[in-house]
Amino acid sequence: MTDAPQSPCVKLCAIDAGSGLCRGCLRSLDEIAAWGRLDPQAQRAILADLPHRTARLSASSQDAPPLSGR
Repeated sequence: MTDAPQSPCVKLCAIDAGSGLCRGCLRSLDEIAAWGRLDPQAQRAILADLPHRTARLSASSQDAPPLSGR
């Protein structure tokens, strides 16, 4: 299979400071920037890892201080 997978972008772009991952697609800034230049195998490897990143993002969010003034 040589077709490149679609980007996991869901147009909810916000980088989590603790984990460095986008809250929408769970990719790092480097992965987002390189996506179009990556070969399909590398893209599939990132996609396969995304479900495992949810816990990392959740843990980072729990460590963040609460927002004040709201």
